Amino acid sequence: MSRGINKVILIGNLGVDPEVRALPSGDAVANLSLATSETWTDKTSGESRERTEWHRVVLFGRLADIAAQYLHSGSKVYIEGKLRTRQYQAQDGSERSVTDVVVDVTGTLQMLDSRPSNATERPSASENPSRSTPTTGRSASRSTPASGRGRSGARPARAATPDFDDPIPF
Repeated sequence: MSRGINKVILIGNLGVDPEVRALPSGDAVANLSLATSETWTDKTSGESRERTEWHRVVLFGRLADIAAQYLHSGSKVYIEGKLRTRQYQAQDGSERSVTDVVVDVTGTLQMLDSRPSNATERPSASENPSRSTPTTGRSASRSTPASGRGRSGARPARAATPDFDDPIPF
């Protein structure tokens, strides 16, 4: 019998630069403010309408480090995480609750922006993760597929092939 599914998938833009701090254990945690928008045409007036929702996203571990290094205000990202509601006491003494999208070892962060147009040389894989490859919390490998289950991040060695200096991964 299923116990339920707690999964959130979002594609949106960061409203501000990631706020990164360290936990007492030394692990990194990053807080993101992610905007998702939907547009539609009002059937009665024919006007185009838009609604923007803001989501609090919390990244842990290696994903927080990657967010700190590569994400900035306006970055487009794909997030897979889970909802977690926490309670706290406000400064006025009242009880408050807030719901976050938590991206931990079971989640995914994928950067959707293209490379900057002023990049003249191709950075090595250790300097810049591919913007088209998802990064999961399960592995520090940047070539891990979105599901991250049962595949190794290592790629087999290829025969000497020319480097065409393009971002196409195949």
